[in-house]
Amino acid sequence: MCDYSLHAVASRPAKVGERLIATSFSGGTRGFAAEGEPKVAVCLLPGTELAFDQDVKYDQSWIWKKTTNFRVARFRKIDQHNPHGHHDALELPDGNVILVTHLSSGQRATVLQLPVTHQPEQATPLPRSTQTVTRRLLPYRMA
Repeated sequence: MCDYSLHAVASRPAKVGERLIATSFSGGTRGFAAEGEPKVAVCLLPGTELAFDQDVKYDQSWIWKKTTNFRVARFRKIDQHNPHGHHDALELPDGNVILVTHLSSGQRATVLQLPVTHQPEQATPLPRSTQTVTRRLLPYRMA
């Protein structure tokens, strides 16, 4: 669920309403941690929506930082065909994509919404009295 660069770090899934902080973890990579749990990476599912306290900031290069004009973003996975590249990214409302590992550390965001995941429908058993009536109404077999 978290980017490969965070596999050596303790992690857990995100929760709706949770406050996250862009954090530098051991190994030099960045991700999200929950307030009060600075050493635990919080993993996001693609489609998770975040609201930042301020405009999103990221490292444009090794030296320069850039500020966007947006405070909301949607988490997504990119370049999954490349096993050695970072995959965790944020898509901004204008369609631009920023790698999570490029986010400026210390930014705070709230998890607004988690994606809907498809869960197979489970058949609900009919009450016994309904099953009896159904059998009486369908006595014929089709050949």
